[in-house]
Amino acid sequence: MSKPFSHTARIAITALGIIGMIPSAPAYAGAVTGQATEWTQLLNNSELVGLVGQSAEQIQNQVQQITQLAEQIQNQIRIYENMLQNTLQLPSHIWGQVESDLTRLQGLVNQGQGIAFSMGNIDDVLKQRFQSFAEFKSGLANDASFSSSYQDWSDTNRDTIASTLRAAGFTAEQFGSEEATMSQLRSMSQSAVGQMQALQVGHQIAAQQVAQSQKLRGLVSQQMTMMATWYQSEQAAKDLAQTRREEFFRSTAPSTSGGQMMEPRW
Repeated sequence: MSKPFSHTARIAITALGIIGMIPSAPAYAGAVTGQATEWTQLLNNSELVGLVGQSAEQIQNQVQQITQLAEQIQNQIRIYENMLQNTLQLPSHIWGQVESDLTRLQGLVNQGQGIAFSMGNIDDVLKQRFQSFAEFKSGLANDASFSSSYQDWSDTNRDTIASTLRAAGFTAEQFGSEEATMSQLRSMSQSAVGQMQALQVGHQIAAQQVAQSQKLRGLVSQQMTMMATWYQSEQAAKDLAQTRREEFFRSTAPSTSGGQMMEPRW
């Protein structure tokens, strides 16, 4: 994966708490791959495969939770929009709930970016450790790798959010960190127009995250299926080799009786 991820995405990798393969606080995606490869030298192949399987399944569950939470936030924002249409301005205690939900939404975006980075890194590590994995057909179109597919997903998701913000007159930097986001929301809470703008942007981003999370879940599922198929083929090859070795050592040597006795002649 050639492009560096955003600072918030890198923080999210550690915040997930489920990717044991990824060292914390990486500077660039390439650096993470190198560090992870060095770290995984401490594991033998079977331990590495087992760790990858456990992490991938946990990630799959995490993506499902992100999708569900994004849907809940989307529905809640719709309720806020309806409330604002029936009143001059949302009261401070309601707006506090809005800020909380939008901050949670921001966290979900970061978690999705972290998951894409982590799964792409898993693909890179396995390719480096196992030649057979690097040669295994993934089933992706145009001979794409999972690593590049996750990068494409991340770029698309980030660009979609940025275009949504620009259309509403905001910049991605204004929603790039929790502190900046809260500052912007407090400013927008001063008027009904500002509140409605924030809600509309939040609603659109939540809807996007539901769709993007579903795509991410499909990509993770496809990768897990491919890894399971590869592992089964590897295990079958090992079992066959072991069976042949056992048959070789169990076989009896051919009989030497019936031949001519060797005698010295002088």
